[in-house]
Amino acid sequence: MDAVNWQMLTLVMMLSSIGWVMVTSSSMTFAEATYGDGWFFAKRYALYWCLGILCAVLVAAVPTVIWEKYGSLFLIGALLMLVLVLIPGIGRKVNGSQRWLQLGPLGLQASEMVKFCAIVFYASFLARRGQETLVDWHGVFKPLLVLGVMIFLLLLEPDFGASVVLAATVMAMLFVAGVRLWQFIILFVAALGGLMLIATLSPYRMQRLITFLDPWADQFNSGYQLTQSLIGFGRGQWTGLGLGNSVQKLFYLPEAHTDFIFAIIAEEFGLVGVAAIMGIFIALVICILNVSQRAMAGGKVFASFATFGVAVMFAGQAFINVGVASGLLPTKGLTMPFISYGGSSLLVSCVLMALVMRIDWELRLASMNPSTKMSGEQKSAAGVRSGRRQTAAGRTKSYASEHGKPQPADADKPSAATALQGAA
Repeated sequence: MDAVNWQMLTLVMMLSSIGWVMVTSSSMTFAEATYGDGWFFAKRYALYWCLGILCAVLVAAVPTVIWEKYGSLFLIGALLMLVLVLIPGIGRKVNGSQRWLQLGPLGLQASEMVKFCAIVFYASFLARRGQETLVDWHGVFKPLLVLGVMIFLLLLEPDFGASVVLAATVMAMLFVAGVRLWQFIILFVAALGGLMLIATLSPYRMQRLITFLDPWADQFNSGYQLTQSLIGFGRGQWTGLGLGNSVQKLFYLPEAHTDFIFAIIAEEFGLVGVAAIMGIFIALVICILNVSQRAMAGGKVFASFATFGVAVMFAGQAFINVGVASGLLPTKGLTMPFISYGGSSLLVSCVLMALVMRIDWELRLASMNPSTKMSGEQKSAAGVRSGRRQTAAGRTKSYASEHGKPQPADADKPSAATALQGAA
């Protein structure tokens, strides 16, 4: 048996290679003018990529049970980083946002590290206490309270984009864990309303929303970045201008090598190149969802929720990045995993994929080695989540009677395993 899932590894290597090439292409003019070295960002991307591989090897060497056991420590670590980054002298401010922790020559974005910590914590929480979310609002409130604290700290930086991605990932994990559909709808509407309220109370965020609706109305001021991005998409047409031939990267499009790198891809490789990269992303997300489904079927509840969270986070972040660059979503600073220049994003993306590949290896090992089959406890956990809602409701009734709580009304929402199988 191979120790590596070569299909997933190939997809990640393809995205990373494309990312290095496009970061090099989109940044050379800016890097030469700013740092006197046209390869400045290309070298730093390669450095962070090597560090990402090193971190990935370390993460892949740790058994899944260790990540599950110490999930609460990751929550503490996430909150600690979010607090430290706000302290003057420890956190570093760039472009008006205090998001970076300086570790020697390297600057790490706290919100990126929090994504990994949050996925591990919530997967651990749902594996151990997921049944509480099926009982009443009290069971749902606990994980939402933690989410609220993290989002509050993120907004203090401020980092609105990371808040949206984190909220979407956690909400999706709660949904497949068994939160009722009507509860989920209420939570979704409340979260959407809260984000809209935050946007309206912040003048610059409100300006971004107005600009998004009609960027051409103020194309030389608030709508400048988006209009330049759209011009890049228009220049690319079907097959693009060719690698290195982008015009927008010549100081027309700000952040051409980071948040708006997809516009440069569209300009240089056209619709064909855009479709190819999106196809690779979709294939990677499907592979991760397949691992999640196999984990749930094998009784590995933590592994299933963790990989599902990674899939949602990758898909959500890529969707928002493409949507912003193409004018489908309001402007928000989010990198595209493995593609955009961003050391912290690349490091965390490598670590998340290492966790997925460790889980995949353990599942394949369990399927070949009878001695690693499910224990009684794992079978029980799988039974709770692999049945239909009727089975989950029966478990909920037992939990409610033990705690003296009234039994909630049944719902027709499928279980976590059914939802994951459908997604995969």
